[in-house]
Amino acid sequence: MATGDFVSRLPNDIGGFEAGSVGREEHELLPWEKRCHALADVLDFKKIINTEEKRKGVEALGETLIGKLPYYERWIVAFANILFTKGILTPTELAEKMAQVEARFADAEPPDGTDVAD
Repeated sequence: MATGDFVSRLPNDIGGFEAGSVGREEHELLPWEKRCHALADVLDFKKIINTEEKRKGVEALGETLIGKLPYYERWIVAFANILFTKGILTPTELAEKMAQVEARFADAEPPDGTDVAD
């Protein structure tokens, strides 16, 4: 029996599987993606969530969520779950803060002129 038979793959370990081509397009990070990256740096600097915890947090999302969520959204969900587990943040506190942010921008028109609900 091969060694690989004894080791199960983590959800984000897709090496060797059939897949389409990988788009390698340079793109400017969106402002929220930059803030997410900065948040990761601050959480690590303040010794709240380190890089290894973040990696394990993303892996803990499971294959379905990892496959559906874009890169930085995986980070955000992983951060929230880790902060919940550590008792630093509760789901209620997060929901309340999200409602406050949503209310601030509810009447704001997006910069490109499209409707937010679209």
